[in-house]
Amino acid sequence: MKMSKVAYKPVGLVLGATSGMIAGAAFKQAWKMIGHDDDAPDATDEDRTWSRVLLAAGLQGAIFAVVKAAVDRGGAAATRRLTGTWPG
Repeated sequence: MKMSKVAYKPVGLVLGATSGMIAGAAFKQAWKMIGHDDDAPDATDEDRTWSRVLLAAGLQGAIFAVVKAAVDRGGAAATRRLTGTWPG
């Protein structure tokens, strides 16, 4: 395993936690605009429709994936600028 990859592990963990918090906040705001509710439905919410539950799950997954990819890519690019090597 390359040394740059090993050195990047702690940075990647911090970026992963950060991206999760950012994605959670983004999803919450998006759901307020789309769903007109303060909280998104859980899969086991009896009083929510299938379409609402599946819409919320799909939107949440898409937001989390995009934010994670953007943060991971930005972290790798910053590491390359600082060290001259790509961490992956």
